[in-house]
Amino acid sequence: MSDAGLQTQGGLEAQPVMPVRRLNNFVYCPRLFYFQWVENIFQESADTVAGSHLHRNVDAPSRLDDEKVRALSENLPEGAKLRSLRLESEALGIVGVVDLVEGGPDGAQIVDYKKGSARRTSEGEREAREPESIQVGAYALLLQEHGVKVSGAVIYYAADKRRVAVEINEALLAKTRQALADARALAASGRCPPPLKNDARCLGCSAYPICLPNESLWWARARKEAAPDPQLSFPFGAASADDLREKILEALDFAAESGKGPPTLEPPRPEHDDSEVLVVQTPGAQIGQRGEQLVVSVRGEEVRKIPGQQVRAIYCYGAIQLTAQAVETCLDLGIDVAYFSPAGRFIGMLRGLPASGVDARRGQYRLFELPGVRLQLAREVIRVKIHNQRVMLMRNGDVPDRVLSLLAGFRDATESARDLTELLGLEGNAAALYFEQFDSMLKQREDWKFDWRGRNRRPPRDPVNALLSLGYSMLAKELTGVCHAVGLDPFLGFLHQPRYGRPALALDLMEEFRPLVADSVAISLINRGELGPEDFLRSANGTFLNDAGRKRFWEAWFRRLDTEVSHPEFDYKMAYRRMLEVQARQLWRFVRGEAAAYHGFTTR
Repeated sequence: MSDAGLQTQGGLEAQPVMPVRRLNNFVYCPRLFYFQWVENIFQESADTVAGSHLHRNVDAPSRLDDEKVRALSENLPEGAKLRSLRLESEALGIVGVVDLVEGGPDGAQIVDYKKGSARRTSEGEREAREPESIQVGAYALLLQEHGVKVSGAVIYYAADKRRVAVEINEALLAKTRQALADARALAASGRCPPPLKNDARCLGCSAYPICLPNESLWWARARKEAAPDPQLSFPFGAASADDLREKILEALDFAAESGKGPPTLEPPRPEHDDSEVLVVQTPGAQIGQRGEQLVVSVRGEEVRKIPGQQVRAIYCYGAIQLTAQAVETCLDLGIDVAYFSPAGRFIGMLRGLPASGVDARRGQYRLFELPGVRLQLAREVIRVKIHNQRVMLMRNGDVPDRVLSLLAGFRDATESARDLTELLGLEGNAAALYFEQFDSMLKQREDWKFDWRGRNRRPPRDPVNALLSLGYSMLAKELTGVCHAVGLDPFLGFLHQPRYGRPALALDLMEEFRPLVADSVAISLINRGELGPEDFLRSANGTFLNDAGRKRFWEAWFRRLDTEVSHPEFDYKMAYRRMLEVQARQLWRFVRGEAAAYHGFTTR
C-alpha cells in the first residue's frame, strides 16, 4: 500500500497570497483547488477558454494613479468606474482582480462577469451560485481592507445576459473568511482531498481528465479489497498517517448503492485531441513562425502553413531546423517537438516545464527504491504484456494450442515470481514463444522472411524488425511525453534500470502496449499491402524505411493511436492515445498514495 501521508511540507514556510479565483475553486471542489493552487496542475477546457474570451471586454485595467486611489478612499464618486482593479492584502492573504467597481450613492458596487448561467431556485428565480458569491465576498473584503465602503454586488451571467444581485452582509463575509481559512489549512496539510462522489459538477470541470473522479473511486475500492502485502509496509509513514490513510480510504469507497461492479463512466475529455501532429522529414526543412501560424519551408519555399493552436506535436525526422520564434511558440502553446534520427531512433524532445505536482515525484522517488514495490508493479506489467501477446496470436495467427497454453502458464506464473530475475526469465521465455510464432500473423510470410531468433535491433537487419524497432521507438517517445504531462519522472522506472539516459519509466509503461500498438502497426502495414520491398533501404548499417515508407508508417501509426478500444475495467471506449494517458494517471495515483495496485491494460 503506498503511503497516503506523503506531504509537500508546505506548512514549513509562509504561504503565498492566494488568488481569489482559487477560493472559488475551493468552494466548488477542494480537490480542484489542491490541483490548481498547491500543485499548479491546470488543464484548459472549452469553458475556461470561453471565460477568458468573455473577460477581454473588461480586462483593460484602469490606471491606478493618485487620483484613483483618492477616489477609492472616498468610495468612488457616483458614476465613476474602475476596471480590472487589482487589490492585494497580506492580512487576508489573498489577491484578486475585480472585473468592475462602480461608484454609487451609497458606496461602491462590485460587478463580476461569469460565462455560465445563474442558479435557479425552486420558485424559478435566478440566484448566484455559492462559489461565485464567496468570490464576490472576497472582493468585498479586499475593498474594505483598502477603506472602501461596499454597498452591494452583482454577477453578470453571460449565458443568461442578466445581472444577479449578491447581498454583501456580515453572514456572507463570515462565510468567506471561514472558506479562506479552510482553504489555507488544506494547502498547508499537503494532502490531496478525495474526489467528489457521483457528482454532476465533475462533468463540467476542466480538471476532469486529470482528476478522473469515478476511476479514482474504483481504483480505491479495489485497493481496500487487496490482500495486505508485508513488503509494502513503508517505514517513512508516521503512525498517525495510518489512521488518516484509513479515513481517506473510507471517503474514497463507493456508496452502497454503487454495487459490486465498476460504474458507468464518461471517458476523459482529451486536451487538443482534434489537433494535428506535424511530421517533417525532408532534409534541410525549416519550421518557422509567422503571426499565429507555424510555417514549414524547404530551401526558402513555403510548403505548409498551419495555425499553432491546431498542432498537438511536431516530429522532426533528421536534419530539421526550428527557428527561435517557432521554439518560443511551441513552448508557449504546449506543443511537444520530438526529434528522431534519419533511421527512426528517438533522440529526445523539446517541451515546456513538466507538471509541477511534487507529491507524485516524491512518492515515485521513495517507492521505486523499495524492492517490494518494484516487484509488485513489474509483475503486473509483465503479466499484462504476455496476456496481450497471447491475444495477438489468437486474433491474427495460426498457432498450436500448446503454444497458447504455455503462454497462459507463463502469464499466470508472473504473479508468484519471487524477484525480478525470475520475472524477467518468464518474460524472456514468453517472448521467445511469441516471436517464434510471429510470422504466422503475416500474410505472404515467405516474402518477408522474419527471423524470430534474431529479434534484432541496433540496427535492425530485416524489414519486419525495422518496423518493430521504429514502432517501439515511437511508443517510447509517446510515453515519455505522457509521463512529463502527468507529473511523473520518465527516467526513473521500476523494471528498467535508469541507465544510459534512457526513459526507464516510459519503457516500463510501454511493455503492455508493445503488442497492441507497435506490433499491430507492423502487422497491419504488411497484411494490408501498404509496404513492399521498395519501401526499405538495406545496407551494411541495417534496414530502414525510406521517405515513402516512413510516410505510410506515420499514417498507420496515427490510425492505430486513434483506434478506439474498450477499457478493461470501465464501460467506455477511448482511443489508444488517450488510454496511454489514463494508464499513466493510474500510476500517478499509486505513487501519490491513492491506490495500492496498478492495473495493466488488457484486451480480449
